[in-house]
Amino acid sequence: MAIETDRWGIIYNPKAGSRKAQKRWNEIRDYMESRGVMFDYLQSEGYGSVERLARMLANNGYKTIVIVGGDGAINDAINGIMTSTTEHKDQVALGIIPNGIGNDFAKYWGLDEDDYKQAVDWIINRRLRKIDVGRCGYSNGKMCGTRYFINAMYIGLGARFVWISNGTRRFWGMQWLSFLSSMFLLLFERKLHRMHLKINDEHIRDRIMTVCIGSARGYGLTPSAVPYNGWLDVSVVYRPELLQLMKGLWLLVQGRLLNLKKVVKPYRTRKVKILRAQNASISLDGRQLYEQCPLDVRILPEALTLIIPK
Repeated sequence: MAIETDRWGIIYNPKAGSRKAQKRWNEIRDYMESRGVMFDYLQSEGYGSVERLARMLANNGYKTIVIVGGDGAINDAINGIMTSTTEHKDQVALGIIPNGIGNDFAKYWGLDEDDYKQAVDWIINRRLRKIDVGRCGYSNGKMCGTRYFINAMYIGLGARFVWISNGTRRFWGMQWLSFLSSMFLLLFERKLHRMHLKINDEHIRDRIMTVCIGSARGYGLTPSAVPYNGWLDVSVVYRPELLQLMKGLWLLVQGRLLNLKKVVKPYRTRKVKILRAQNASISLDGRQLYEQCPLDVRILPEALTLIIPK
């Protein structure tokens, strides 16, 4: 049976640790029904299910797939859409209603976690924009694979920060308190990792604290990145002294991290090779990547259609 072209396929990913998950969905559903939106609803069933559900919706002909969730759920949905077998992948538009622990990508576009009505109205308005997608390919001789991202890829402390801040957000329940507590914990975790990177034909072999490869702002680590210019921004962060670290945290909050010139070295490129990242955590949009180096990271220009604010 053919799907109506204006029918939405909605994947609801309840906020981790929330006791009001069903109430939140009921409010969103009631508002969509009051606006006359036709939709089919699916709820995620834990880690990995969003990717499977997004792939299923794309394969079944839905032209509008809406994710009610945070950065991790969006990442799963992107991977589901990008790995779908539909011949009309370029006609699938992704809409976002922020609902997660981390909503950095949604905030880039001006979406407010507390204003689901505005997000629904913008999806109804259906203003479309092609955006870039990051691709991370891995091959260790035994298996090959690909993961996609639209915000940022983190190696080292950046990946640890996302993991810790998600945990503290579940504990505290407030974003600003989660951020401060995460920063406090990271003061005692400034571990360096032996890395070998290749960026723009330059080989970087050094002890590095963290690397951020961003198609978007990456929680402030790549503040100049935009997800529609066909480039990746890379911030290589070396170990700061304690005072430099405190200054760096303030600049990070202000979106001016690149001003910390003695510690942060920025690049702009279309591909990055991570040949070595000894004992470093790796994540894409907050989702941990368990595969190890070598990794081949590239930008796929205008690979996805996003429904953006009016």
